[in-house]
Amino acid sequence: MQQHNTDHVGIDISKSKFDTRISGRPKGSVYEYTPDGMKQFMQVLQKTQPKLICLEATGGLERKLVACLHKHGFPVAVVNPRQIRDFARAKNRLAKTDQIDAHTIMEFAQVMQPRITPLLTQVQQKMREFSARRQQVSKMIIQEQNRLETTPDREVAKMISDSIQFYKKQLKHIEKKLKELIDADEESRERSEILQSVPGVAGTTAALLISDLPELGSLNRKQIARLIGLAPTNRDSGTLRGKRTIGGGRVRIRNGLYMPTVTALNHNPRIKAFYKRLVENGKSKMVALVAAMRKLLIILNTMVKEGKKWEANVIKI
Repeated sequence: MQQHNTDHVGIDISKSKFDTRISGRPKGSVYEYTPDGMKQFMQVLQKTQPKLICLEATGGLERKLVACLHKHGFPVAVVNPRQIRDFARAKNRLAKTDQIDAHTIMEFAQVMQPRITPLLTQVQQKMREFSARRQQVSKMIIQEQNRLETTPDREVAKMISDSIQFYKKQLKHIEKKLKELIDADEESRERSEILQSVPGVAGTTAALLISDLPELGSLNRKQIARLIGLAPTNRDSGTLRGKRTIGGGRVRIRNGLYMPTVTALNHNPRIKAFYKRLVENGKSKMVALVAAMRKLLIILNTMVKEGKKWEANVIKI
């Protein structure tokens, strides 16, 4: 009978290289972040067959390696960097090098057993890239519009205006491409129709959730809220006693849910009534808005799990 392998692997990744540490080994290894470097690492893993490989979410830098690991069938957990920092502090590990970080991530994987990150389909990967670009372009449009308001020189103002028009044109192309990607994939199309049936949720939000939150519909309400960083946590330290905060999790999803929630406050009867009740009970508008974001996320999670479109009186949460 073959023994089940319990090895864990921690990876600290940077632009040109990635440091690795495998449990039970006295030293780590460093690989170039190139196709050849990843190939060498895969050969090592084929012999090791680890139980879990863990690395931090680094703003997209990790995606090529994660895709390679998934392609070879290895279990991967991509975790929030804040979780690793908190874990290192708990162990009083103040020194910081790439090898130390890889060792810390490996120990985190051993102790915390983080949830495995689902394999994205090719469509989801493509949508994730276009969705990320949409957020970048939207941000640049706002920045350029702010510059335009404070620029006295007409020639410079014309350059900024041209730039805004260019980004707006690119934004239209991105949104068209996202729709095409969703329409061409049956599972994504069905999921998008469910999500967009909710008052306040548009196609761009649906695309973001499909590409960046494949766990939607497979977790319970507490798990999905915690994953996005919308689960309130107690802070009973010093003057903060009794305070509850949110944070961590997938910031892009949390940011992407902000405007749909604001829209839902006017057009979604369930969210509107929930928000109004919290404010009337003395909650600040910001606290009530965050709670409404969490409520909307849980509703969407329930609908996808049950495969049901929006019906205000049917979806029970």
